[in-house]
Amino acid sequence: MHADLQLLGRAVKQAQYRQHRALDSALAAVGSTLAQWDALRAIARTPGASARELAAATFQTEQAFGTLVGRLTAQDLVERRPGHGRRIEHHLTPAGERVLKAGHKVADEVLAEAFAPLPEPDRATLLDLLQRLNGAASTP
Repeated sequence: MHADLQLLGRAVKQAQYRQHRALDSALAAVGSTLAQWDALRAIARTPGASARELAAATFQTEQAFGTLVGRLTAQDLVERRPGHGRRIEHHLTPAGERVLKAGHKVADEVLAEAFAPLPEPDRATLLDLLQRLNGAASTP
């Protein structure tokens, strides 16, 4: 059996698009957007990270991430602190931690629904295949 690569690429993009729309809509209930919540997740995973590191982790340009983190700082969700040299480090505030935690609950519900059509063994296979594909893409 031969898979049409353009059809495969479109199917992956369609699944991602539906998932992102559902997450963005549901996260509004906790006062966040998908981009904001993803930034909070990245900061929580690597407290003290620079904007450059966090932009890469969230698939954004440095300029876009800078604008986003400015909004998060104004909402008292993120704190910027001086680091070594000119480095600015990013940390979650207690309010940011609360939004992140609430967002995890929302994401778990949305993703459970999104992947409900697949039995657990198929989910595990899909995860393995995507991790292999993404690992191969990051290898020079």
